[in-house]
Amino acid sequence: MTRALKILLLVSLSAALAGCPKKPTTVPNATQGDSVAATTDTAGRGYSGVGKGVAEANATTGDSVKIQAIIHFDYDSSLIKPEYTSVIGAQARRLAADRGLKLRLEGHTDERGSAEYNIGLGERRAQAVKRALLLEGATEAQLATVSFGSERPMAEGHNEAAWSQNRRVEIVDGGR
Repeated sequence: MTRALKILLLVSLSAALAGCPKKPTTVPNATQGDSVAATTDTAGRGYSGVGKGVAEANATTGDSVKIQAIIHFDYDSSLIKPEYTSVIGAQARRLAADRGLKLRLEGHTDERGSAEYNIGLGERRAQAVKRALLLEGATEAQLATVSFGSERPMAEGHNEAAWSQNRRVEIVDGGR
């Protein structure tokens, strides 16, 4: 295959992928008495941050994935901030009350760093939330982790405001 043909093929493939439509965003109503601030990420996910911005959500994505909570992290860190203690406790109580309930912990990073580093950091963040939930009474069988690295940003932009939103673990209903 000639070099020109390879380049043409690569450009054609890139153009085709760039034109793929995004999934629709669905942001459901919050429960009565909750204050809600809704945002949309670049993957077409809708988020409904309930309460004091802690994002104890009741948000649904276009994939019908129910996000229960979002925990944000500092730059290059997998330490859970003290303000998320109540979020961890609430999720652990849900799991303890219903042993058939399962959660998926999705680790995310901002765009800085290599793809390999960010996948590892996203996994460390998801594992940190898993350990905290286990200490609060969840069982190993109820929790699964996955890292998306920087592949699914919540906020677009190349500045601290966007990066701080992208450094997170999403606690997502994982079915029964």
